[in-house]
Parts: sequence; C-alpha cells; structure tokens
Amino acid sequence: MIRTYKFLMRPTMGQTQALTEMLRDHCSLYNGALQERRDAYRHPSKTSVTYGMQSAQLKDIRAFDPERQGRWSFSSQQATLRRLDKAFAAFFRRVKSGETPGYPRFRGVNWFDTVEFPKDGDGCRWDSTPHDPVTRVRLQGVGHVKVNQHRPVVGNVKTVSVKREGRKWFVMVTAEQEQPTPLPATGSVVGIDLGIANFLADSSGGFVPNPRHARTAAARLEAAQQALSRFPRRKAKDRTNNHQRAVEKVAGLHGKVRRQRLDHAHKTALALVREHDVIAHEDLKIRNMGKAPAPKPDPDRPGGFLPNGATAKAGLNRSIADAGWGVFLTILHAKAESAGREVIAVDPRNTSRTCPNCGHVSKENRPTQEKFHCQECGHNAHADTVGATNVLRAGLVRRNANPA
Repeated sequence: MIRTYKFLMRPTMGQTQALTEMLRDHCSLYNGALQERRDAYRHPSKTSVTYGMQSAQLKDIRAFDPERQGRWSFSSQQATLRRLDKAFAAFFRRVKSGETPGYPRFRGVNWFDTVEFPKDGDGCRWDSTPHDPVTRVRLQGVGHVKVNQHRPVVGNVKTVSVKREGRKWFVMVTAEQEQPTPLPATGSVVGIDLGIANFLADSSGGFVPNPRHARTAAARLEAAQQALSRFPRRKAKDRTNNHQRAVEKVAGLHGKVRRQRLDHAHKTALALVREHDVIAHEDLKIRNMGKAPAPKPDPDRPGGFLPNGATAKAGLNRSIADAGWGVFLTILHAKAESAGREVIAVDPRNTSRTCPNCGHVSKENRPTQEKFHCQECGHNAHADTVGATNVLRAGLVRRNANPA
C-alpha cells in the first residue's frame, strides 16, 4: 500500500528564496504549456498537442533559459507538464459525460503551490535518519533543507513533493509499504448516519457532536476579510506590507479551520476503526447536495422569479461544507484499509423514513429533524439513530450478498 507523510520544512532565507523561485518557474512552465495547447486548438488546422510532444521540448527550453528552467530537475518539470495533461484529460472526461467541463486555467504564482519529484533520487533525495527529529531533504537547485520529521517513514520512498502553505513550507513523502498487520477482531458492526445537528450518529445510539469549526471562527474571519477588502486588488509583488499582512491573516484563519476539521475527522475515524470490524455508511453525493436550487420563473411576471428557498439552501450548504463529510469518509476508508476493517457504502434513500421495527416507509414518519414516530406501529426513536440502524441493516445485506 502507499502512504503519504507530511513534514514541516525549516529552510534558511536563501533556501526560501530558491523554493519561491522554483514554484515561480514551474508555474511559468505550466502556463506556457497551457498557452501552447490553446494556440494549437485555435489554429485552423486544430492541431492537437500532447504531453509527449511538450515533454520532448523540455531539453530545448532548458538550453534556451538556463537561469530559470535549466537549474531545476528535469523530472519535476515533466511532472508539471503531466499535471497539465491530467487537467485536460479531466476536462474532456467531463465534456463527454455531460458535466460542467471547466477548461484548465492559467495559474497565478500564489495559486501554484506544489512541485512534485516523481522519483526519490532523481532531482531530490530523502535523507532520513531513524529516530532523529531533524532530517534533511536534498532538492536540486535548493540544497539540503532541514525537515522536522515527527514520525518515521516506513517503507520504500517513491515520490517527494514540496508545498507552500502561507509562509510555511512542507514536504510530502509517499512510501510503498507492506500491508500492515490488521487490528484484532472486535466482533462489532456499526452503521453511521452523517448529519448537521450531530456530526455522526451510530446504530447503537451514540452521537458525535458537530464541532462547527467554520461557524466558530466566522466572526474573526468576517473581521479579517473586511480589513482585507479595504485594500485595492493588486498583484502579490505590488502589495504593501499592511496589505500582505491582511492577506496572510485571512489565509491563516482559513488554514486553522481546515486543520481543525482534519484533526476532528482523523480522531473520529480512528475511534470507529478501533471499535468495529464492519462500518456501514450512506453513499452520499455531497457535490449534488451542495448545489444551489434552480430558479423558478414567475409565469405572471415576465422576467420575474418566484421564491425558491435559495437563502435557506445557502445556509444548509455552508453547514454541509463546514461538516466536512467528504474528508471524513476519505480518511475513514484509508484507516479501515490499514487496519483490515471493512467499510460498506449503501444507498441513502429513505434510511431516515423507514421504520426499523415494522419496515413502514413514509415521509410522515419523521415529523421533525430529530424525532421519528412510525405512523404504522408507533415506534419512537431519534431520527438519526433510526437512519444509522437502517444503514447498518442495508450494509449487512449487501455484505452477505457479496461475500469476500
């Protein structure tokens, strides 16, 4: 299996400048390759430019501009071109499937924050010493950069990536390792129901409160964003010191919320994986759930529209994004794979409207957000617990129908 480790880098002032220049030059290469593809498509001949054609030009590009392109790793530049090729592949895939395509866009220096080295030893070298909290990573054109290695890297290092987050620099190391020893069996199975009022409800009646990190930080974010809005929009190189500090404050608050959400997801997923052998959850289409409602034209007023609940839906969408269900489910699946647990996704339709006692399905079975009252047999329970119970039953049925 492949595992990714993320460590904080401690570059010197000179190394920080070199890292910044590395991002700038890779961003320039990305934008130049994108411009070439755009120009080729707009040409009357409709010439198609592929990754192989652009990769073959790298040697000439490096010779023409040795100061900005020739100093960096050839493999890392190939990875940048491959990144653009993947963006176009995703664009054509969305066009073919009828989704909103989203044509690849040019990247500003502040939006291009990652450089990948596809192979350890080719333009980079992970120099790790076991049980040493300070290790180094060697990067071509930058030098040996100190890294705070807070945990050992297990396995054979495959790729190394450098990422900038605000003023901090991080290195991501992917390592190929053997399948870890599964956790001891507990004999327990559980179904979970993700929600807004409670982040999670399980089939045994337990609840995990929703921390609402973004809502907690909303006042500070609003003040920081208002302070930032007083400055005119300028490029990063033209910003004043006060403007730059305002930008960094907003980014820092958003970064803190993101880290808090990740920490909560990791801890919640780890607790589930340690306690249960089988975990069933709803197969939620989170992207569709976050869409804005369609407008309702008013037939009596040409050009007018009827109320469509957009304001209430916008608040719900913010709560869904704040909960971070997608991040949590991704982490849950990864931890379950490492621990030898089984995670099953089931159809979420009517899970909170079906009576677990008699099987009656009705919208009226759920009169309020929290209350479940069966109109057929009178069964009463918390609606989220009922949903989790039905999710578990559906998961076990699917598991028995498709034995490993």
